[in-house]
Amino acid sequence: MSLSPNILITGATGTIGKELTKHLAEKNVPFRAMVRSIDAAKELARLPQAELIEGNFDNVASVENTLIGIEKAFLLTNSSENAEIQQINFVKAAKKAGVKHIVKLSQWAADVHSPVRFLKYHAVVENFIKESGIEYTFLRPNLFMQGLLGFRETIIKQNQFFGAVGDSQISIVDIRDIAEVAVVSMTEGGHKNKFYNITGPESISHYEMAEMLSSELGRQITFVDVTSEMLQNMLLGVGFPEWQAKGLVEDYAHYKLGEASEISPDVEKLTGKPARNFADFAKDHAELFGVKI
Repeated sequence: MSLSPNILITGATGTIGKELTKHLAEKNVPFRAMVRSIDAAKELARLPQAELIEGNFDNVASVENTLIGIEKAFLLTNSSENAEIQQINFVKAAKKAGVKHIVKLSQWAADVHSPVRFLKYHAVVENFIKESGIEYTFLRPNLFMQGLLGFRETIIKQNQFFGAVGDSQISIVDIRDIAEVAVVSMTEGGHKNKFYNITGPESISHYEMAEMLSSELGRQITFVDVTSEMLQNMLLGVGFPEWQAKGLVEDYAHYKLGEASEISPDVEKLTGKPARNFADFAKDHAELFGVKI
């Protein structure tokens, strides 16, 4: 690589990270990616703009090593009970390394007083970044459309998916739009010390999602509304850690109250393109949900 990267991407091998690094590569922007194992990131290593470096959020020295020479960092960790302290430690290391700008993936309605653990920890980290003096951009997306892929097996085998959300409307968002907003925030001016609410262009219920998916697949897909307890047991049954399962149930309770229905113009404002709607997602991912009839 001819240029030394000044951008660090964390979470580069995850769903959002893959889209983000792909867009940076398309723009021919060199970047460094922090990965737990270089051997396990071969797809990412094939991008000529990528410089891979091993790092672990639980190993502060390794994080400090990844930040040498970095001016901008994209902060994303796995959703776990350690996420808050991992992100705070990353910010401390970034401050020590002289990082000038952090783009943090947060969450819609982040609030230190929220009863939803995910919303609370994101807000705590946001405040810590502000207090650090590092310039920031906070990306606050709503529920991911790609989260439906977690029900892929039941959609394929049973033609149904589940949630504890009733008929509440949610301005659900495609992670491809989140990634594009992140790229703009890191590579163009005018986005420091700002936050963006990232939503889709419409607010729809899970029943409407089922109808759109049915239309695309040519077979009847049904949304089944369940109790919070049933949803938690389902999540635990497929291997979710208890902390994360309880957090997802809290998320759904937040959605059920209608607290995630607002539509934001920020995707189009930053990217110059309308946000993808759920019909777009269903069409583009139809093969993952089984053979069309």
